[in-house]
Amino acid sequence: MSEEQLQHTVAVPAVGKAPATVQITWTGDHIFEGVRQSGGPSITMDSSGKAGPSPVDTLLCALAGCTGVDVVDILAKRRTPISAFSVDVVGERFAGTPGRLTSIHLVYHLIGADIERVHAERAIELAVTKYCSVRDSLDPNMPVTWRLELNGSYS
Repeated sequence: MSEEQLQHTVAVPAVGKAPATVQITWTGDHIFEGVRQSGGPSITMDSSGKAGPSPVDTLLCALAGCTGVDVVDILAKRRTPISAFSVDVVGERFAGTPGRLTSIHLVYHLIGADIERVHAERAIELAVTKYCSVRDSLDPNMPVTWRLELNGSYS
């Protein structure tokens, strides 16, 4: 296959995965309501950050949420329950137009009596590099780094 043919090849979706379909509706100013087309809860996005997170903030939340689900699931399979969990995210942005993300840094805060650092780090690494569909949908050349704070310690 020529290079030109490769550039125009459409990725085939994974068998069994339905397409993600959403609709956004403008509600005024820079505010949009997003919802699955099949219905369900909605999300408000506001580029001014007043009525809801901006679209870029929403993308950062999606990345943190996607990797977070994976971390929780991986540690649950190890029978190491989490009692508290949060993720801080910093997305560096290009100074020009468009103000695209140029790098992302995540700080995972986990609390749980029986969680071993090596297992938590492995769960995060797998979430960020293998399982998170949001991360895999971003530019693969964009740096996504992370750090773990386990039970209040960065060690």
